[in-house]
Amino acid sequence: MKYKVKAFGIARDILGAKEVNLEIDGNQVADLRKHLSSQYPALNDLNSLLVAVNLSYAEDDLLLQESDEIVLIPPVSGG
Repeated sequence: MKYKVKAFGIARDILGAKEVNLEIDGNQVADLRKHLSSQYPALNDLNSLLVAVNLSYAEDDLLLQESDEIVLIPPVSGG
């Protein structure tokens, strides 16, 4: 399956772009996370990394479609 993934903050820095096209085996958020972890090991160092699909936070068992809007949301700090 082919997916377009957008990234913000430190996740964008780790991926080296604000948007990447990925081809992965599988069609669940868990499969996407596994692929990202192997291709971009620095993502594993983040305290948290949320995945949003079509403007909603996604659980690992959510099934992905190639047309989905997928966004990586890294930990945020501020005050």
